[in-house]
Amino acid sequence: MSEDFQPESEVPDYLKFDLEAAADRLHQLTVVGRWLLILFLWLTLGTWSLWSLRNSIALLREYFTWSAIRYGLIFNPIPAIGLVICVAMTLSVLIWQSRNILWGLPLHDRDQLKKRTIAIRSKGRQHPLWRWVFGAD
Repeated sequence: MSEDFQPESEVPDYLKFDLEAAADRLHQLTVVGRWLLILFLWLTLGTWSLWSLRNSIALLREYFTWSAIRYGLIFNPIPAIGLVICVAMTLSVLIWQSRNILWGLPLHDRDQLKKRTIAIRSKGRQHPLWRWVFGAD
């Protein structure tokens, strides 16, 4: 027998669990965490950016032209950057989640989730994600 093989009785307790189910719960936590980050960005940076652009938006409501959009963003660069960050982060999460729904998780991502799940399990109950990944195990 090789040195890496361990009979079932010699496997440490932290490795005796359903790895696939725990990795799926960790993935769900990742998805929820990303959407909470997007919500936080829109509630803070997005709201501030839109409020700072309120004069340009009022002008756009009366005379909508592409040049009005362009100059509204050019002459307000900081709020424009904040708005771009919010839109870009939202689109990146939408594309990431759509890819995972349509084609499933890539093997590399699945392996990383499994490694993180094992790391959480080996750290034990003091890990902050323990109760969400493993519940009352």
